[in-house]
Amino acid sequence: MAVMVPFLSFILIFSLVSVGNSLSSNYYEKTCPHLESIVAQAVKKATASDNTAPAALLRMHFHDCFVRGCDASVLLNSKVKHKAEKDGPPNISLHAFYVIDNAKREVEDSCPGVVSCADILALAARDAVFLSGGPYWDVPKGRKDGRVSKASESFQLPAQTFNISQLQKNFAQRGLSLEDLVALSGGHTLGFSHCSSFRNRIQNFDAKHDVDPSLNPSFAAKLKSICPVKNTPKNAGSTMDTSATTFDNTYYKLILQGKVLFSSDQALLTTPETKNLVSKFAASEGAFYRAFVKSMIKMSSLNGGQEVRRDCRAVN
Repeated sequence: MAVMVPFLSFILIFSLVSVGNSLSSNYYEKTCPHLESIVAQAVKKATASDNTAPAALLRMHFHDCFVRGCDASVLLNSKVKHKAEKDGPPNISLHAFYVIDNAKREVEDSCPGVVSCADILALAARDAVFLSGGPYWDVPKGRKDGRVSKASESFQLPAQTFNISQLQKNFAQRGLSLEDLVALSGGHTLGFSHCSSFRNRIQNFDAKHDVDPSLNPSFAAKLKSICPVKNTPKNAGSTMDTSATTFDNTYYKLILQGKVLFSSDQALLTTPETKNLVSKFAASEGAFYRAFVKSMIKMSSLNGGQEVRRDCRAVN
């Protein structure tokens, strides 16, 4: 049974007429006028039966954009002699691809050969945030789908163990600032993580400490009980924050308390600029929403595709 998400008493709506030279919010106004309602309905239907779908779709969009730009390369299936992005180690736990498949099928029925899978994924990520109680924004559209997908390139994604210097470099390579880094990290307010992604913080952390000293002791003890050294259950893990199906600013409050899962989350407190942003977003959900939307539009405008796929899992 799906968990109902409380609806916010206000909705932040952000509008952007165009981004760069090719993307615009009215790109399909004449060629596929019902696109956004079709995608929204697909995401809503999936969320009603699976409350993990929003987190999965948001994560999928991030992972797509950080490799070759937002070109839906993460949706392509592997072939016998070629392993695609989605089967690279950082992407093994991605799921909810069926939501994009369902939306694409409906879109193709309405306006065949017009809308890219990359645009559908960008819209689905926005709808995932909104349906989870977060902000709504106009998604610039006009992306093209890529034809290349390599599992080896999935290692370009920022790792959960990255320190602030590694994170800053990784984001800067994509034209994203420290503010973008802190704002986009807020996507960790949704979802679940397996023990393998944060075990480094609770076992053999370094030569002097078994547990990361920046972790709240009671929180660390809880994580150790969930993820024992031996015989850890296959799907054991923890929600990303205490309101893991609601898009809010709880994540930032937990960073300040030492109660977040990843080293990369806690690393946001290690420079004055990023620490100030964490404090700002923890104090004001509105400030977080405004920054998140701005950074999402910036990140999702990275695109280098070449075609509009008929099937999101295979090139034309």
